[in-house]
Amino acid sequence: MSMQQRPLGRTGADVSVVGLGTWQLGADWGDVDDHAAADVLDAALDAGITLLDTADVYGDGRSEERIRRALVARSDRPFVATKAGRRADPFEAAQYTPENLRAWVDRSRRNLGVETLDLVQLHCPPPATYEDDRVYDTLDTLVAEGAIAAYGVSVETVAEGLRALQRPGVQSLQVILNVFRRKPLEELLPAAVKADVGILARVPLASGLLTGKYDETTTFAPDDHRNFNRNGEAFDVGETFSGVPFEVGLAAAREVAEIAGDAPTAAFALRWVIDQPGVTTVIPGARTVEQVLGNVAAAELPPLTDAQLADLERVYDERIRAHVHDRW
Repeated sequence: MSMQQRPLGRTGADVSVVGLGTWQLGADWGDVDDHAAADVLDAALDAGITLLDTADVYGDGRSEERIRRALVARSDRPFVATKAGRRADPFEAAQYTPENLRAWVDRSRRNLGVETLDLVQLHCPPPATYEDDRVYDTLDTLVAEGAIAAYGVSVETVAEGLRALQRPGVQSLQVILNVFRRKPLEELLPAAVKADVGILARVPLASGLLTGKYDETTTFAPDDHRNFNRNGEAFDVGETFSGVPFEVGLAAAREVAEIAGDAPTAAFALRWVIDQPGVTTVIPGARTVEQVLGNVAAAELPPLTDAQLADLERVYDERIRAHVHDRW
């Protein structure tokens, strides 16, 4: 299958407007065995997805290794974006040394079975790294040596994204963007367009809230971050349900489903992200083939109407803004 492709900033790569996030194929979303992971990856690639997003800490390399195995028999290789930095122990800026950065990159090269990584993103790094010339000098050196083709930054906040854009070698930003997290539309996406930097939109379904399938009785496995990180116990709470309190998100998601009408709620929410100026690719995760196909369907939906866009903005202003807008 084919899908609309967009240029990823200045990398020279064209990638599908719907990608696949693979955190869930490593850890923290409940158990996904090797067979299920292979089925998800095969379904995504067969459906026309040409960008996979992973990280070296997703299952301590399990996600990267599963991607490597899925690509062995394929002649057409997708663009694989990985991340580095969260292996730092302790997790602090002082650990972002040239030696550690090189070691993390080399480990991902082995996990993915490639000489050159398509894209390495600093993985929501500590604030001080944004001002550390050594970090970016090292990344430039790794590009020059052919260990990586390009680098970017995955950020938690709009302010961090704007700081990252000051670095001329940054070619992509990854940021949480969905109908419950609209702040990047104000400054960050326009600034990225001006700098010709690609945008990977993550957590586009607010950890599943925007599928419209959850209710007050929904429970999550003990090893699912939607259980153990509900209040930010393990990492930034904005990564879980986009930082929206679960009950608040449920009520808002019901309104989103009504606005979507006959369109599947998840595909409708993904279409909203795809249509935001500056977005290159939206990267929802999937644990099943059915979820992959539901996500891919967003690429075929028509753009949202003006009335739908206005209604979504109203839901955000009335229910969500007070919980998230000034935090990230």
